[in-house]
Amino acid sequence: MKKLYFIVNLIAGKGTIGSMMGEIINEFVKSDYEVTVHITQSGADARKKARYACQNDYDLIVCAGGDGTLSQCLHGIMDSENKLPIGYIPAGSTNDFARTLGIPKAPMDAVKWITNGAPLQIDIGCFNDKYFTYIAAFGAFTNVTYETSQQIKNVLGHASYILNGLTQITNLRSKLMRIEYNDTVLEDDFIFGMVTNSGSVAGLLSMNDFLLDDGVFEVTLIKKPANLVQFQKIVHSLLNISEEIDREYIRFFRTNKITFTALNDEQISWTLDGEFGGDLPVNVVENRSKAIEIMTGDRDQSIFSDPNTIS
Repeated sequence: MKKLYFIVNLIAGKGTIGSMMGEIINEFVKSDYEVTVHITQSGADARKKARYACQNDYDLIVCAGGDGTLSQCLHGIMDSENKLPIGYIPAGSTNDFARTLGIPKAPMDAVKWITNGAPLQIDIGCFNDKYFTYIAAFGAFTNVTYETSQQIKNVLGHASYILNGLTQITNLRSKLMRIEYNDTVLEDDFIFGMVTNSGSVAGLLSMNDFLLDDGVFEVTLIKKPANLVQFQKIVHSLLNISEEIDREYIRFFRTNKITFTALNDEQISWTLDGEFGGDLPVNVVENRSKAIEIMTGDRDQSIFSDPNTIS
């Protein structure tokens, strides 16, 4: 019998996952898994328990929670020499990475996605000495994801990020930075920057033309606009993917390594997968190609570099 370590965040999203625990576990048992359940007790608990599972002869980790819980689990796997495959039951407010992978929203459908699926390799981001799954970002609105209360997220859903973000427009400040990637060096005032490996950011901004296992990230940088009207045009350009990107203020490129350096004494805060990521003056982001295996029931050819091969 195979051994499954089940990490559950009971307060993720609207907290409904708890009422389905018996049914979920029963489905895993019917698929010939011996299930050990751990309920997370703190933000870093999932990371510690994922590492424990990797070191103690388990065959599979399954995470039920939001993107932050998944990120913590993946961090724990990356800390380990024996990197177990992971299955994801999305139970958060936005579930960006689940949306990118095509994982079903309904918990029991996600369980069957895991039990009937196969492990597939994906890229993982390294941010200094930390890891992230789908986004590292700085600047405008990035603190919204970890400062917006869970209660507001539950009631307003994706709109909570915009509504809370709009309250910060009057405080919008640029960051003077040097950005180095490949053979390019940029120095300018930026109000926002993100390094992504996802088809959706905060459930709102859609990213096209990307792969989850190509060894590179998509980078979006927004320069300081001349005025508030120009800023609104920039946001409209990003949120309406059918429109031409405003290239005067928006820079988009791909790279496997990028360095961000603050050129003044002001601290620049980062968010990693919706959680606070630190505020060091120099930050190095690298792509760890195909570092993690995640259970995927139906491999979408648009998000993997070789849809005909299961790694």
